[in-house]
Amino acid sequence: MLAFKYAFFALIATTINLLVQSFVLSVYSNTGALYIAMFFGTLLGLVVKYILDKKYIFYYITKNIVHDGQKFFIYTLMGIVTTFIFWGFELSFNAIFNHTSAKYFGAILGLSLGYFIKYHLDKRYVFKGIQCN
Repeated sequence: MLAFKYAFFALIATTINLLVQSFVLSVYSNTGALYIAMFFGTLLGLVVKYILDKKYIFYYITKNIVHDGQKFFIYTLMGIVTTFIFWGFELSFNAIFNHTSAKYFGAILGLSLGYFIKYHLDKRYVFKGIQCN
């Protein structure tokens, strides 16, 4: 059941990420548009995934807003590695195939691999030890 929930939450965050990217690209198409879209999509996907993982995957309750900020910071650091995997796939597919569908397919592949790795990093480094629930 845990794997199903995690995959479902990853799907939610991926959908938000790609919808934000699509929105940004629809309103801005100048220099660096893809990078800007990827940044904002990643940011919103990260926040949503943190909230869902903390509450429904790891059942972690932070003590206060400072503790929550510390956990989010560590969660974000773990996400940097997986973000480079995701971005690498998306940019590679975009460069190789030069097609919107290929770009998004690369993003989905990269996000899937990244989320698999991220779960293990989060379990070991972010939401480890005694939980506050």
